Amino acid sequence: FHIGEREEKCIIEDIPSDTLVVGNYKVQRWDIHKHDFLESAPGLGMFVTVTSPSGEVLLSKLYGSQGTFSFTSYLSGEHIICFQSNSTRFAVIAGSKLRIHLDIRVGEHFLDESAIQAKDKVNEVNVRLEHLIEQIHHVTKEQDYEREREEKFRKTSEETNSNILWWAIVQTLILISVGIWQIKSLRDFFISKKLV
Repeated sequence: FHIGEREEKCIIEDIPSDTLVVGNYKVQRWDIHKHDFLESAPGLGMFVTVTSPSGEVLLSKLYGSQGTFSFTSYLSGEHIICFQSNSTRFAVIAGSKLRIHLDIRVGEHFLDESAIQAKDKVNEVNVRLEHLIEQIHHVTKEQDYEREREEKFRKTSEETNSNILWWAIVQTLILISVGIWQIKSLRDFFISKKLV
């Protein structure tokens, strides 16, 4: 994604509790003369801030023009991950665009292929099996979180339907009351004018 040099950009990640999140990023600065993004942005760094669903700051750190950040979620819900450059140029001068390449991995522990190749076949199978077990735990945790969200949504929907039903009953009672009152008023009016 692209951002301005002094601009803050935030993304929202829906993450289950007790889940490791690893993010890799790389920043490129727009070069006016070459009309292209430079591969490295010298002297440019990024402030990375991660906020939990309760508003608690889990991570707030300055990194270089490319880096890796990680955090563990303690609550399930929407975590806000914000990026802002450390540019010290004035807002008038800092009209440069930045391109950020971002890769976020939620709950995965990646295998170190070089370590696996160094071990014998039995250990390789063992390490891969442990990796699969970790992935199964992650998938189970993700399913539990989705079940929890679905249950909360269902309760909200049922409450809304109940409120709509009661509102319809109240409207019907008001309409019937007004109708009876109008009929009584018209009947009394016609009797008083001796039309009936």
